[in-house]
Amino acid sequence: METKNYDPGPYPDLMPVIRRARDFRLYTGRGRRLVDLWQFGGAALLGHTPAGVLRDFKNTAERGLFAPFPHPLAGRFVKALTRLFPGGDFRVYANEISLYRALEQAGFHDGFSDPAFSPNPAPRTGAIPLWRPFLKTGEPGFTFSPDIPVQRPVLPLPWPGAPQVLILEKSQSRRFPPSDPVSPVILAAGIRGIYDLIAAPERGNLRFFKIEKALARNRWQRQGIYLTLPEIPDTASYGDLFRDFFDRGFLLPPAPNQPLILPGVLSPGEEAALAELL
Repeated sequence: METKNYDPGPYPDLMPVIRRARDFRLYTGRGRRLVDLWQFGGAALLGHTPAGVLRDFKNTAERGLFAPFPHPLAGRFVKALTRLFPGGDFRVYANEISLYRALEQAGFHDGFSDPAFSPNPAPRTGAIPLWRPFLKTGEPGFTFSPDIPVQRPVLPLPWPGAPQVLILEKSQSRRFPPSDPVSPVILAAGIRGIYDLIAAPERGNLRFFKIEKALARNRWQRQGIYLTLPEIPDTASYGDLFRDFFDRGFLLPPAPNQPLILPGVLSPGEEAALAELL
């Protein structure tokens, strides 16, 4: 399964107007509550309103550090990445344009492979694998393989403009341009998001018994907190699926090349409804 990026997909008109997002629930302009199974492609897998991230973002913003000034937080961000991925080397780019420019310069042209769709990692050549936490139930997944030269982690940084990170096997470092300067406001929130992920192993230990029972007898495939179909649906089929879930109070990803992500919490009624849909 390869994908160039987390694009809006072919169904932007299906996405409702969202007035508020809190944890794993969204609230539309018409007052409907939706359980978020998209979670911004995984960037909001710790929720849309992580308290520590919001606090650190606010505290740094109040000091006026919006511009990409040199700041000690750049080193602390890399230190946090090292805690998450011991032994890796890192590049931190300010946005996706800069990220793709760096990949082109280093000779990587084949997009990304999403391990949520397959138990096998991408080969050493070709697509760059995404790194996703909690791919195995009961295991935090805070490791990376040094046998894979380049990986792109999906980190819990739930805002546009979050830093774009590459994990490099050290022999690959020379091929990539240096990291970009990044706003200290963004870095402070990013550091907190990484440490929150490290401190939340329970996020990967979800036990929704009705959902597990439903998954045992249907076509959905589960890896950790991620659900996928064996084959990517065509446009019409996915549009129908999107509407079916929406009508029952669940928001699917806006494109079929992204996995469903189980939320951190579900009420008994939400769990029963989702099990029925699956």
